[in-house]
Amino acid sequence: MRSRPADSAVLEYVAYPRAPRGKVVAVMPAYNAELTLERTVADIPPGSVDEILLVDDCSTDRTVEVARRLGLTVIRHERNTGYGGNQKTCYRYALESGADYVVMIHPDYQYDSRIIPVAVEILRLGICDVVLGCRIRTRAETLAGGMPLWKYLANRALTITENIALGQNLGDFHSGFRAYRRAVLETIPFERNSDDFVFDSQFLTQAVRFGFKLGDVPVPVRYFSEASSINFRRSVRYGLGTLGVLALFWLHRLRLYRSPLFQPRSTAPDAVAAP
Repeated sequence: MRSRPADSAVLEYVAYPRAPRGKVVAVMPAYNAELTLERTVADIPPGSVDEILLVDDCSTDRTVEVARRLGLTVIRHERNTGYGGNQKTCYRYALESGADYVVMIHPDYQYDSRIIPVAVEILRLGICDVVLGCRIRTRAETLAGGMPLWKYLANRALTITENIALGQNLGDFHSGFRAYRRAVLETIPFERNSDDFVFDSQFLTQAVRFGFKLGDVPVPVRYFSEASSINFRRSVRYGLGTLGVLALFWLHRLRLYRSPLFQPRSTAPDAVAAP
């Protein structure tokens, strides 16, 4: 056997200790998700989450029955609280249950739940504090996946505006797939946010305000008849609300107006502070 030269370079694998796994809770804010819930849950890789919570916002279909049959933890609102109100219940439960990592995914099968362990590992390694699923990889792919052209253009315009205003470089600010470290939910005063769709824009803007690191991972684009989607009128309202949140962010940053949205949880009342 030939001997190795004494001065040859030797590459050795060094096994670094892995970060503690921690408890992973997936939360699903649901409204009339009977037809898509089972497919969303089926795609979650086995062993990647410790608990799945579905918060039903007073659905009129069999969402609750399907969720219980699948063995999910279910909380049912007696009245419709809105998309933001639903998420507030999701995050309160996740914190109370001792979650270290929280993954919010819409149960309408529009987002690929197979990427949950990828997003959580990015959090676990300390690379990011918030991970979003990005549907916008190329224009052709996004439109081929069924996203309406007007939604694509609106998404691009708002995302570019938010990136510039907030100093970020995210591909999709309006994703329904989001993963958080526990510290994010413990810090952000999400109870003061809107109960409507603008909750999402408020939350990400707050994450920037409090110095958390945001990143994203690509997800396939899935638009189909059973997937939830807000109409043009509500989309316009959401877009204007998002611009309003950015204005509040800069007013607060310039110390011209101290918005409760951007003050720590312990220093201002937990009340809805924006439309």
